[in-house]
Amino acid sequence: MKIILLGYMASGKSSIGKKLAKKLSLDFIDLDDFIVSKEKMSISDIFVKKGEIYFRKIESIYLNEVLQMNKSYILALGGGTPCYGNNMELINNSNSNSFYLQASVNKLSQKLISKREKRPLVASLDDEQIFEYVGKHIFERRQFYEKAKYTIKTDNKKKSEIVNEIKSILN
Repeated sequence: MKIILLGYMASGKSSIGKKLAKKLSLDFIDLDDFIVSKEKMSISDIFVKKGEIYFRKIESIYLNEVLQMNKSYILALGGGTPCYGNNMELINNSNSNSFYLQASVNKLSQKLISKREKRPLVASLDDEQIFEYVGKHIFERRQFYEKAKYTIKTDNKKKSEIVNEIKSILN
């Protein structure tokens, strides 16, 4: 069983993925962490030193590598992963269940504002700019996210409720 979690940054892909992995006794893979271990460089360093085009190219290569693994796991993607190259096609053609963790622009913005210093992409933005930034991105990315097999609305739900909802869909 392969479960792929996708959605915007701060939608809970990693935290929900880890809880789900524990509950289902599966390995958890964070694609960004996988890339960091392969490239021996942080994601932000890759962006700064080699550029976004390089990053998106290797992201697709490593996504394909993980999808080819002959084992069960839960994979948390980066927020932009589904939106580049043929990544959504790779995901949907792999033998996996993909879940879009859908949160509102409001909820995502609130989360990002409270954890701004941990998010280089929004660290320099003020509250209103974050709200605009998130809204624009969600508008652009929704068409890719919605290609996931399942959509889970996450607003006002505890992580445990989301985990149980995913579990019940899989059963």
